[in-house]
Amino acid sequence: MTELKDILAKLADAHGISGYEGAIRAIVETEIKPYVDEIKTDRLGNLIATKRGKKPSVMIAAHLDEIGLMVKYIEDEGFMRFSTIGGWFDQTLLNQRVVLHTDSGGAVTGVIGSKPPHRMKKEERDKPIKSEDMFIDMGASSREEVEQQGITIGTPVSIDRHFATLTNDRVTGKAFDNRAGIAIMIEALKRANTEFEVYVVGTVQEEVGLKGARTSAFDLDPDVAIAIDTDIAGGHPGIEKKDASVELDKGPVITVSDASGRGIITPPSVLKWLKDTAARYKIDYQLSVSEGGMTDAAIIHLTRSGIPTGVIGVPTRYIHSPVELLSLKDIDKSAELLARAIERVGDYF
Repeated sequence: MTELKDILAKLADAHGISGYEGAIRAIVETEIKPYVDEIKTDRLGNLIATKRGKKPSVMIAAHLDEIGLMVKYIEDEGFMRFSTIGGWFDQTLLNQRVVLHTDSGGAVTGVIGSKPPHRMKKEERDKPIKSEDMFIDMGASSREEVEQQGITIGTPVSIDRHFATLTNDRVTGKAFDNRAGIAIMIEALKRANTEFEVYVVGTVQEEVGLKGARTSAFDLDPDVAIAIDTDIAGGHPGIEKKDASVELDKGPVITVSDASGRGIITPPSVLKWLKDTAARYKIDYQLSVSEGGMTDAAIIHLTRSGIPTGVIGVPTRYIHSPVELLSLKDIDKSAELLARAIERVGDYF
């Protein structure tokens, strides 16, 4: 699993918030180039690679973007107010170190601060601090110093965290949602020996409305599709099994339904394809029915006259935080399930 770990680390440590996925796209293109026949980037920024073959065609989608921030106002004293890009739980942002990405490609370090608790009234300390009351401090003493560094209103901002190894083949880092899905997609492409046409798609702006999935699926019009993403893992204090039955080290997650059915209700034909494949190759898997959250599959399956679509998820703790945590064993098994499913797609569609 060393190679899988290395590519996950490279992807997670790179920066690419929604709308600014170029650095991630470049890594993916380099990794998959030997295994596909054609690579292009569409007008929205999706990376679309094609491995030519016979029908049925299968689209594999994993989103490139991570949640982040954007500068919305620079104060005269050099502090920056920001807007959140994607779904943040505000408490995870406070006191984080960040990277501000300039138009010229520069990276400027800053920290997220707020009014110190030592100067708060009791009623203020008893309430969570909202992102609107936080600011980015890069050490500048004026707006002019900030602007001289190439930072303006609209500058994208990402979290400054690095991949780290834990015990039991578990790892932590930022942006595993969805760099884990990208790593699985890359690895499955390397492993699969298939005669069928495969579209490998790194979608953009998933975290802000599943946008890249909409345009790429319309363009490709595949016979079937699979979205690869993270899935919320429980198995830790504060969460009961009835609320999150998915756990680490128990294999990939096959989604039956998400967002209470407002996202996707996976077609029985797709479920059979994935479950049969897992059984045939003795790959442990988990099933998921959830009330919250959805993936690119929610848009893909509604494209044109409808595309049968499923989701393979990798169990991940602390999603949408700078310290997401997952098991490399689950990454490996997810890639194996995807690779074998691609090879057998003609038996089902």
